[in-house]
Amino acid sequence: MWKLRYLHTRGRNLRLLAALEMQPPSPRRRCRINVAMPLLALYFDGHSDMRVDFRLTRESFNALMAVLGTDCDHGWGPEISCLVFIFWLASATSYRVVARAFDMPRATIHRLVHRMGGQIAALLYTAVRHPTGEELLRLGARFARLAGSAAFSRVVGAIDGCHIRVKPPAEDAACYFNRKLFHSIQLQAICDDKCKFIDVCVGYPGSVHDARVLKNSPIFYEQSYPPPGYCILGDGGYPCLSQPICLMTPFRQPVRNHLQARYNCCLSKARCVVERSFGILKTRWRSIF
Repeated sequence: MWKLRYLHTRGRNLRLLAALEMQPPSPRRRCRINVAMPLLALYFDGHSDMRVDFRLTRESFNALMAVLGTDCDHGWGPEISCLVFIFWLASATSYRVVARAFDMPRATIHRLVHRMGGQIAALLYTAVRHPTGEELLRLGARFARLAGSAAFSRVVGAIDGCHIRVKPPAEDAACYFNRKLFHSIQLQAICDDKCKFIDVCVGYPGSVHDARVLKNSPIFYEQSYPPPGYCILGDGGYPCLSQPICLMTPFRQPVRNHLQARYNCCLSKARCVVERSFGILKTRWRSIF
């Protein structure tokens, strides 16, 4: 008797599964945007300030969406995917908290973050580029005003390194342990006087010295930046160079005379802009650090 009941139940379940497979999937049933969530309501009202939660103005977000495009191969749409990624990047919180904030499954948040991260990373060299032609002349004039001396009118950038905290690999974990006592990779960046990055090199382990990262970066062995006749500024961790690129660094302490002291002061005024660039980056996109 129990065998007949089992076969009957099993046959009914198979018929139900077959009926479900014949029905086309309904995107409305599987992915529905809950516009009542505060973060989504903030975006969809069309006028509220997004900087508090997303660290971007509405104009900047619309410009980003114009670059990314509207093509989408899943049901959430490009705007929702980008909002999820930006909120995760700006808030430095877990996937679980982001899932609750958007009323989405945690696995979906994980998938959207990694997908959008890859799409935005592909736009790196459309946003980060070297100035050319007249831009170099204007950039040199602005650095001269920043330093307070016309002698710095051929300066077209400031270089420095920054540590990005990572989970070390199982092998060679000691190579990623930096002098600040945590595991990281190196981010070498050159910025202009307005804290805009114009060159980046990322990926070297945290234990590597800044000078070694420079000598293994494309701007050094390809001599891609700065162009001949111009120079960039660095701190005492870099060597003072004239070839293959021109890099100006401060005199070592103690200085010998007031001219060296004045030079160090002017150089510091112009070079510290790269420190502000890293500060802006860390404050706005907290998940990176």
